[in-house]
Amino acid sequence: MTNAANPARGLHHFAWRCRDAEETRHFYEDLLGLPLVHLIRLDHVPSTGEYCPYVHIFFEMTDGSCIAFFDLGDGQATAPSPNTPDWVNHIAMHMDTLEELEAMRQKLIAHGVNVLGVTDHKMCKSIYFFDPNGLRLEFAVATQTEDEARAHRESARAGLDAWTAFRRNGARAEVPA
Repeated sequence: MTNAANPARGLHHFAWRCRDAEETRHFYEDLLGLPLVHLIRLDHVPSTGEYCPYVHIFFEMTDGSCIAFFDLGDGQATAPSPNTPDWVNHIAMHMDTLEELEAMRQKLIAHGVNVLGVTDHKMCKSIYFFDPNGLRLEFAVATQTEDEARAHRESARAGLDAWTAFRRNGARAEVPA
């Protein structure tokens, strides 16, 4: 049942450009374990009618949502944003246990992937790494209790209001200890 105030039922897919569909398939399917579940190959973009031959590939997570990529056939990946540090834009995927997280960390390292972490964010522990297209990825395991999560939900709006007021005064916020 859809809540009228929040009709989004979950993530269907999130898409980026990739430089090579097979290289991307190998990384997501063979290394990360996300199966390739759908492919669209067209010469014209359905939403705009623009001529642009491409392949659109989808990798499924266990909840049914997907990470998807467009290979435009020119060997170029998405360019990083020049005004944004490379640690900002990323997608985080949920794992169930810290043992799974550590196993994935070891697997990535064994395949020559540079992994940062395990990082403790208080609400979760996670690892960070880049895919072959320069996209930053994160695997995270929730570590907070239900009471802690509820307290964070209840204080999130007040925290954002304080940040907004601070920014409007032309200052940069300091991170609380």
